[in-house]
Amino acid sequence: CMVNSFSNITALAPMVRVGTLPMRLLALDFGADLVYCEELIDIKMVQCRRVVNEVLQTVDFVAPDERVMFRTCEKEKDRVVFQMGTADPQRALQVGRLVEKDVAAVDVNMGCPKEYSTKGGMGAALLSDPDKIEAILMKLVTGVSVPVTCKIRILPSVRCEQLTVSVKNTGFKEERPRNPVHCDYIQAVAQAVSIPIIANGGSLDLVKSHSDIDEFKKATGTSSVMLARAAMWNASVFSSQGTIPVDKVMEEYLKYAIRYENHAFNTKYCLCQMLRDRVESPLGKQVQAAQTNAEISEAFGLQEFYQQTHKELQARRERLQTSSGPERPFKDGDVTCMAVRFQRREYPAQITPKMFLLEWSRKEKVEQPSYETVQRSQDRGFQSTVTVDRRKYRSSLWSKSKKFAEQAAAIVCLRVLGIPEGRIGEELSDLICKRKREEKINKDVAQTSTTGGPGSTCSPSST
Repeated sequence: CMVNSFSNITALAPMVRVGTLPMRLLALDFGADLVYCEELIDIKMVQCRRVVNEVLQTVDFVAPDERVMFRTCEKEKDRVVFQMGTADPQRALQVGRLVEKDVAAVDVNMGCPKEYSTKGGMGAALLSDPDKIEAILMKLVTGVSVPVTCKIRILPSVRCEQLTVSVKNTGFKEERPRNPVHCDYIQAVAQAVSIPIIANGGSLDLVKSHSDIDEFKKATGTSSVMLARAAMWNASVFSSQGTIPVDKVMEEYLKYAIRYENHAFNTKYCLCQMLRDRVESPLGKQVQAAQTNAEISEAFGLQEFYQQTHKELQARRERLQTSSGPERPFKDGDVTCMAVRFQRREYPAQITPKMFLLEWSRKEKVEQPSYETVQRSQDRGFQSTVTVDRRKYRSSLWSKSKKFAEQAAAIVCLRVLGIPEGRIGEELSDLICKRKREEKINKDVAQTSTTGGPGSTCSPSST
């Protein structure tokens, strides 16, 4: 039975802003058996599209605003658990089916006591509605092909029944991380059910190093343990060889953040958690002041690693663009896409694809093109979608500026519709001819006003 894989394991607990790809890979490197991602809300996830990122060699789940909500890779495919925040059985199933091919299991957060989770009926709020819990879990257990787990908190009284999911026990519903862990309660739950129980909550009192993990298992009567803060402070707590200096751990984390183009603000947050009481040290202040992963790498003396990695990723981008062959349109939802770029040198002066598209729309008496542009945070690249005659077009490649992104979107539309775009070497179109006539007239007017025409009283010396 697949759920047996949740016995005799150590896991990285789900932590908001911490459990992103770099931290998960770091924990696996140090010996974690499973890693949980941070809680991701079902309403946001159901809007995402699954994108294979060939440059980073990842699978990205991308929101409509182009924000990457969840990023994973082959290295963790069989060991990452996707945690969702949900209070709706059908949405939970949608999310489960969206991610099931890329994860080892899915988890329902029934343990978070914070308002951002409970106010939507999610997290620990679910514990007050057992009927909804059953509906959500039954939808998932019967509807997805991977194991299902749920993160719960201890209630003052619990009626245990045999379930078809594994359960993680984290503490009383009203309690916070500063409260001590209730090993006796966890033990009672473990004895009452026949499914794997993963004990959580020992970071503050019991688990300071890898050697403490077995003691925590004995105290809770469980075969498995998951660690949150202890792993966040120093992920080498998972190593059977013993912990290593946190400065080395931070360097290894930062290498993963650079390799997978992690958001700089998320990188900063995780590093500051590792710095702990050194966050106001010179190193801590340098990290806090940094705005990009490149600047963070300088604080750790990893500029050369950053530059080399950036160079390799850029070369991979260019190879993929070159090897893609003739640009062929493809559909991304309701948007028609092509892999094209706007190159200013390919067009005559003062002629652009946007001009051609605008001229065509006027001629055809359709609504003028409208552009919607987004900017992604990791490299500040731009991507634009143009709507023409109620159809959408965009380039799948990102541009260095908003203007170039809009021009690229116009090119896609023009090429799909079979309309000239004004490139050098194309047959002269009415628009180019019109522009040339206007340029000639303006040039003649300028020369006349400079040299003086018939009846002019200007002398050559006055010009």
